[in-house]
Amino acid sequence: MTRTKIVILSIGILLLAGFGWAPLVLNPRITWTSGDSECPNIACDSSDNLHVVWSDFTPGNYEIYYKKSTDGGTTWSANRRLTWTSGSSWTPAIAVNGDKNVYVVWYEDMPGNSEIYFKKSTDGGANWTTNMRLTYNTGWSYGPDIAVDSLGRLHVVWFDSTTGDHEIYYKKSSNGGTNWTASRQLTNNAGLSYCPRIAAFSTNSLHLVWSDSTPGVTEIYYKKSSDGGANWSTSKRLTWTSGDSVNPDIAVDSSGNPHVAWRDNTPGNEEIYYKRSADKGTSWSSDKRLTWNSGTSRNPSIAIGLPDEIHVVWDDDTPGNYEIYYKGSFDGGANWSASFRETWNSGASTSPSIVFNSQGILHVAWYDYTPGNYEIYHVAWLIVVPMLSSFGVK
Repeated sequence: MTRTKIVILSIGILLLAGFGWAPLVLNPRITWTSGDSECPNIACDSSDNLHVVWSDFTPGNYEIYYKKSTDGGTTWSANRRLTWTSGSSWTPAIAVNGDKNVYVVWYEDMPGNSEIYFKKSTDGGANWTTNMRLTYNTGWSYGPDIAVDSLGRLHVVWFDSTTGDHEIYYKKSSNGGTNWTASRQLTNNAGLSYCPRIAAFSTNSLHLVWSDSTPGVTEIYYKKSSDGGANWSTSKRLTWTSGDSVNPDIAVDSSGNPHVAWRDNTPGNEEIYYKRSADKGTSWSSDKRLTWNSGTSRNPSIAIGLPDEIHVVWDDDTPGNYEIYYKGSFDGGANWSASFRETWNSGASTSPSIVFNSQGILHVAWYDYTPGNYEIYHVAWLIVVPMLSSFGVK
């Protein structure tokens, strides 16, 4: 028999079968700033502490800020400013190793063009190193992402205009960010290669996706490394669509198989799509459309729960302004729940970031214009014991 699932949120209860909602905690807002707080990225360490970074305009230019929760998001530390620059610091990404090591990358335009920067904490976010500049390029370096493998090695990807168009670059640290390899160009395409996302599995397996305009329309591409980043496979095109496929996100399940979500305007408006590999990235399933909405569905974030439940969140303006939506698969991506609207706010709720803890609790952070400027919000969901047959899974 197929199971039924109940999802409990820190701001309420969602009953998947009945679409019920009952508030438990009335204020998921975690920042109160005079400037806009945007582009959050969330991570969970081995002790289930939550770590959030974002870009914040409160100082008069965008800087990177950080805060932490040790009780599952009920309370949070004070905002911690991580950068002091004359330019803008933007789109931070975060990774953790154990319960003490926290790593952050971002791009910054202080040198005159955009470069990738890094800093870390080895005491759970209490103290931080000085900023370390990772790139020294003639072009512009944007959109970094970071992953940490089971040996604690750090892997950073970004896209860079040094060659005249945008290409994907990579570098690695085997000693916690003290030293780094030289930047390595992973793509050499006629089109623009941009918005990379990387995921690490076990010791040596790395999986990378990005958007690429080489075919004439933008498609999703993939490559992997089976030796910890020393060598990489040839680029594999994952989508063949008449529209543009952009903004991919990737997660790896407990068998080492990658799962990818992205947005695609092939239907005439932006929708969320998904595909998976059952053989560690060698071959892939066909595209699976997850949304059928009248508005724009964008910015998907994907996470794998236990045991290999797949969860996707995104923002969608079908209600008239952007709200956060959720969809889950409890059979490895073959079938999916109905879409569930998570936020009902007067302002735009956008750019969700998703992570699981060891207890199977799903945490989502996003930024929200409800207060009159953008602030960071957070919810936590407890996946209890479900069943999807009773409400028409697709």
